[in-house]
Amino acid sequence: MKRRDLLKSSVLLAGLSARPEHLLSVQQSKLDTPFPPSPDRLDQGPFGIEQDEGWRTILYTSPSEKPVRNPGLGLVGYIWEENGPSVAVREGRETIEQHVENMASLPFVDVLYIRCDWKHVQSAPGSLDLAPFWQLTLDAAKRHNLKVAFRIQLSNPEFQPDQLALPQFLIPRVPLVKIGKIPRKPDAQYVEPRYDHPEFLKAFHELNDLLAAQFDGHPLIEWMDLMQYGFWGEGHTSDFPNPFPDRATAERTFVQMTKWQLDSWKRTPLAVNTQPDISNVGNRTILEMAKQAGSWLRSDSIIVEEPVQIDELANRPPWLAAILEDGSMRRHDLSKIQVDSVGVNRMENYLLHLLDIRGNYWGLWTESSNLKQYNDKYPRGFDRLRSALGYRLRPAWVWQRKRKGTFELIVGVANRGVAGVPGVLWIQIESVDRKWKMRGTLDAGHPDGGGIRNCSFLLPKGFSANVYLTAEIEIRPGVLKPVVWASEQSLNADGSITVQLQGENAPGWRKGV
Repeated sequence: MKRRDLLKSSVLLAGLSARPEHLLSVQQSKLDTPFPPSPDRLDQGPFGIEQDEGWRTILYTSPSEKPVRNPGLGLVGYIWEENGPSVAVREGRETIEQHVENMASLPFVDVLYIRCDWKHVQSAPGSLDLAPFWQLTLDAAKRHNLKVAFRIQLSNPEFQPDQLALPQFLIPRVPLVKIGKIPRKPDAQYVEPRYDHPEFLKAFHELNDLLAAQFDGHPLIEWMDLMQYGFWGEGHTSDFPNPFPDRATAERTFVQMTKWQLDSWKRTPLAVNTQPDISNVGNRTILEMAKQAGSWLRSDSIIVEEPVQIDELANRPPWLAAILEDGSMRRHDLSKIQVDSVGVNRMENYLLHLLDIRGNYWGLWTESSNLKQYNDKYPRGFDRLRSALGYRLRPAWVWQRKRKGTFELIVGVANRGVAGVPGVLWIQIESVDRKWKMRGTLDAGHPDGGGIRNCSFLLPKGFSANVYLTAEIEIRPGVLKPVVWASEQSLNADGSITVQLQGENAPGWRKGV
């Protein structure tokens, strides 16, 4: 099934029915999103010349255009999607083991992604029963220094009516509601479970707890997509009706399911789909709940997309990452890729729109051989994307000042990426003899894409030796991960950069301008 074709009619209907007051509330919600407080906040200026008794620039670095592998950004290779693994596996031309290894081996892949059905993770109540491709994916990620992300689909229209996404033990316990005829099978209808049924909610609550117990804070897991209502877990059932008796029941159920997930996942980022509420199940409420809790945003297309989703993604708070894909990337037939009059191929045009919305991740789908062929023939697309994707930080300037009877370091952190820092950035300086260190945070999300944020460290009195400068990102409260500086200058083995302080009587000190 082509997801966007299925949605076209409902998008048109949604556009005709949109009310100005609803659109106003969407814009206003961005202003109401709280700014997370930063613990141990560093002084971030302004740093006027009247504050010091002399200053000098002691380090300045140049930006690297090479890809960096940092938490909160990357290209995403799909191990499993709503139709299963690669076409080659489905047609028997490669094994699932070969498929996983081929995808993990691509040099431009940073994250391996699983989008599978509920039945692929649980076959009986009380415990998880992960399909074999899960362990293959985790092993490959560890072997290739990659991360893993996933979504568990509670509904999947691809194999209906013959197969459902639900595990077999749950199907007899939950009412299934016919919601409309399947276009490719006119004698059959799509069915959706009654999500509000006690047996469904009980099983879903257990599923969420089991997944969180195993994967929340797992060192290989990059993020989890919220398990949402409807087709592919995207928060809709296209232009078919929802299975609920009324909107209030639908929204109340969806809110409860979301709350359980937000309450359980504390160490691994969650991502919420920005799908508009075409199915009348409370998507706007869910989106705001998730954003308030720090969830990242995602959409499953970027060109054939509603203006409201592009606006939501592009103008999100700087501390939230954006995850994008597009169904047209799932297969690349090199003989049919369209190239326009100035030499830009259609796939490159698609994927570079990720930079327009300040994106962090781009989904590549499942066909590793086609991805390799595409990159070999059109390398500019992935190269341009990876040189600006997400955030790219470096200490662009470091100043040393004479202040309050000691030295002060001011670090100007520049961000050559398009997105803000997806979390809180910690900056640390440490003496080269490792006897002391100082650390603190910038405001959440900063420096924003294309921006600079200065911060200050007042050094111990009498100290004038060299220091190491490093950064970490607090991706969730209490969860810190190292950041690689995107600088052309050499880094130390631990990822730090050395800052050489100058003595009190060294030449070159300035006062004023």
